[in-house]
Amino acid sequence: MPKISKRKEEKIKESILHLLFQESPKALFTARIAQELARDEEYMKKLLAELEIRNFVIAVKKNPKGQEYSRRIRWRLHSKIYDTYKKIDDTNQKFILDSKIL
Repeated sequence: MPKISKRKEEKIKESILHLLFQESPKALFTARIAQELARDEEYMKKLLAELEIRNFVIAVKKNPKGQEYSRRIRWRLHSKIYDTYKKIDDTNQKFILDSKIL
């Protein structure tokens, strides 16, 4: 299998963050993220672990009842990253609305 370049890997990570932003505040399982982005689950898990080290995402290892998952992990955006994305999204929406007025 060919190696993916760092630049493409960063784009995939951006796609992961964007997907988590769209689904926020809901946390998504690794399998769902992999399915949405048409990638291998193990590869997605590796990228998500890298994003977790950089404090972009948070691993949710317990279900809503407080019981720990045995083999699954859900992921959600870190609150600071969500706020940053929200500011960017609000700015883009304002720009789109202003463009329609002109």
